[in-house]
Amino acid sequence: MQFWQDIYSHFDVIAFEFFGFKVYWYSLCYIFALLFALVLAKHYVKKDKIPISDKFLDSYFVWVELGVILGARLGYILIYDDYTLFYLTHPWQIFNPFDQNGEFVGIRGMSFHGAVLGAFIATLLFCRRFKKAYFSNLLQYLDLVALSVPLAYTFGRIGNFLNQELFGRATDVPWGIYVNGVLRHPSQLYEAFLEGFVIFLLIHFLRTKQKFQGELILVYAMSYSFMRFVCEFFREPDSNLGFIVFDLSMGQLLSLVMFGVTFLIYIYLRFNKNYFLSSFK
Repeated sequence: MQFWQDIYSHFDVIAFEFFGFKVYWYSLCYIFALLFALVLAKHYVKKDKIPISDKFLDSYFVWVELGVILGARLGYILIYDDYTLFYLTHPWQIFNPFDQNGEFVGIRGMSFHGAVLGAFIATLLFCRRFKKAYFSNLLQYLDLVALSVPLAYTFGRIGNFLNQELFGRATDVPWGIYVNGVLRHPSQLYEAFLEGFVIFLLIHFLRTKQKFQGELILVYAMSYSFMRFVCEFFREPDSNLGFIVFDLSMGQLLSLVMFGVTFLIYIYLRFNKNYFLSSFK
């Protein structure tokens, strides 16, 4: 266990350098997660005979990934960053991958909740742009997201672990890892398992018993919110924010809001789906 506890002292966050640019393991995990999500989406489209062509799926992938990146970055700046006002008054700096010394450091700081909102807006715009049966197709694409994202998300959290960020709280459990001399929970791996792998299994098996379009994405949002809320008890709160209220972190508060909103939508669609769908035809 000693090697595991000291793993950060043996592991370089930089995978390799390419023409002077440092390529981080986190970047590779993020890219792999995006591509893996597309592969999973195509698998389910074929396996479950979902009426979406490869052409539309590829186009949708571009739209939703742009939404994810924009939403995740803007969400982080608006919710977590100490320099929100600076970025709002200097928007061209939001995606600047160079630090003040001109060194390439990549784009740091992403919010999952912002990514969710960005993906939803991108899906909404995509379906409005390309489809006539607007609401029905919106739910169809979102359900496909619910099938393809959780397992891909697992690699994103592994990327956080390899990038030595989003540390867990101090602990004395034997599987903890040392961070600057303090033994901490490997909370990134807890999140990878619970928020990614476990939710993937839930959505994968639920799809065969799906009662209405949109059920999968709503169950995904609720289950993610619950798992994230639990995992936050093992994750160190953001140093610049700390605990917000009732010893809850910002991630927990956002998860409560997300759970509440999606739960209400689930109840409404579950019992009013026919009326609701007819109003969008």
